[in-house]
Amino acid sequence: MSASRILVAIPLPEAHRPLFAPLREAGFELLFNDLGRALTREELLVRLPGVVATVAGTEPYDEAVFAAAPELAIVARFGVGHDAVDLAAASRHRVAVAMAFGANHEAVADHAFALMAALAHRILANDRAVRAGGWRTGTHLGLFGTTVGILGFGRIGRALARRCRGFDMRILASDPLVGDEEIAAAGAEPAPVERVLAEADFVSLHLPLTSETRGFMNAERLALMRPSAFLINTSRGGVVDEEALVEALRAGRIAGAGLDVMRREPPAGSPLLELDNLVLSPHIAGLSEDAVRRMAAVCVDNILSLMRGVDPGDGRLLNPEVITGTAE
Repeated sequence: MSASRILVAIPLPEAHRPLFAPLREAGFELLFNDLGRALTREELLVRLPGVVATVAGTEPYDEAVFAAAPELAIVARFGVGHDAVDLAAASRHRVAVAMAFGANHEAVADHAFALMAALAHRILANDRAVRAGGWRTGTHLGLFGTTVGILGFGRIGRALARRCRGFDMRILASDPLVGDEEIAAAGAEPAPVERVLAEADFVSLHLPLTSETRGFMNAERLALMRPSAFLINTSRGGVVDEEALVEALRAGRIAGAGLDVMRREPPAGSPLLELDNLVLSPHIAGLSEDAVRRMAAVCVDNILSLMRGVDPGDGRLLNPEVITGTAE
C-alpha cells in the first residue's frame, strides 16, 4: 500500500527540500511544486488525489477544491495570511487550517524597511540614471527623523516600528484590534487612520486581506496622503485599489510606492509596470533564508501535530473545531 502523500505546494528551490525531510521520515510521500511559481486551481486539483496535507502557498482552497479532495485533512500555510483559504468551507469538510505564526514577521519588516530606504534615497532611480550615462546629483528625503505611519500593528507592524526607532523616526500607528496603551508601550503614537495618512512621510500597510480591508487604500485615502509621501505594501495586493494608486502616482499626488504584493501576481500587463516612481518585488518579503527555515519547521510541526489529533498551539490552528468534533 502506498504511503499517504503530502504536497509541498510552495515553489521553493530544490535546496530547501530537506527542510521537509521529517515528514518523509514520519512515513509520508512528499510531492513538490516544480513549476517555480504558485499553482493555479487546475494545477492544484491535478496534484491533490491521495494527498492528506498540503504546505500551502497562495493557491486557492475553496468549496470546490475541498469537495474534490476528500482525503485532504490539513492545509498548513507557509506564512500567516489565509485569504486564499475559505475557512468556513475547510471546517465543513473537516480540514484543519494552520498558520506559521511567528516565523517570518522579522523578514517582512526588513523588506518593508528596505523598500522605504530604496524610495527615500532614490536608489533605483539613481542606479538607472548612472547606468544610462548620467551623473546628476540632487537631494533626497532620507529616513532619519522622518515620520512613518504603520497601519496594522501586529507582529510585523511592531517589528517595523523597532527598526524605525533606530533611525529616530516618529512612529504613528493605527490598529482597531490593538489598544492605545499597547501601541504606546511599543514606542509608537496611537492615531486614527486619517491622521496617520495626513502626517506620515511613509505609510506602511500591514493589514490582513478581509472583506473589510479589500480596497482599503482607495482614492479617498490616497488623497489624504502628502504629495511627498510614499506608500509601502508588504501585506496583500487586494488591500490597495490599484487603479486609484496608478492614478495617484501618475498625477504626482503621492511621491511613490514600494510594493511586494499586487492584486494579480505576477502582474503581467499591469500599468504599475509603466511607472518610474515605483519599486516592485515579487512577493518575497517573508522569504529570507532564516524565515524559510522557520516557516518550514512550523509547517512540519503543524502537520505532524494535527495528524496525531493535537492542536499545535500558539493560536496556529484557525479552526480547532475540526479536531474537537464540533465542526458542522
